Amino acid sequence: MTKIKICGLKRSEDVEMVNEFLPDYVGFVFARSSRQIGGEQAIYFRKMLDSRIQTVGVFVNADLEEIEALCSAGAINLVQLHGDETVEYMDKLYEKISNPIIKAVRVRSQEQILEAEKLPCSYLLLDTYCKGVYGGSGTGFDKSLIPVLEKLYFLAGGLSAENICENIRICHPYAVDVSSAVETDGVKDAEKIKKFIERVRNNE
Repeated sequence: MTKIKICGLKRSEDVEMVNEFLPDYVGFVFARSSRQIGGEQAIYFRKMLDSRIQTVGVFVNADLEEIEALCSAGAINLVQLHGDETVEYMDKLYEKISNPIIKAVRVRSQEQILEAEKLPCSYLLLDTYCKGVYGGSGTGFDKSLIPVLEKLYFLAGGLSAENICENIRICHPYAVDVSSAVETDGVKDAEKIKKFIERVRNNE
């Protein structure tokens, strides 16, 4: 069954929504963004969150100590690296944490994705390339660029309740990742979250 990640929770109300609909993962954004939250907020949200939901911390070229502290505090279960992090960066991070790492790829070519598959991470996340933007563009990319991969991956970029079934059928991802499409005026929308999750789960 395709896993579901709802990214960009920033209010207590958002946590209450996902507790009702139970996606597999939620994302806390620690990088500079309209959805950015702080460590204390993340710890508070984790305590509010249903224990069946895994938390993913989203970082862009962050200090290793920041990630280590959030993992140690139990705020996040997985680490999503969405910047220019290298093999050396990941190796140093693994010296500090045991949490699984997701490495985001802003897709431009098949060769780029295949190179990323060699990185020492547990999962890839395939997202849309937009110049000067590290993620969260809300736009899609050409799925024919995705090669056959051995590594499990999260599919992101322009997904919505209206197109999610087709994207799952074409790509067969391990998980799908959505943020802006389950918002109204920049705020998480319970009906949109419910509809998105129902579409994914009823599609199986």
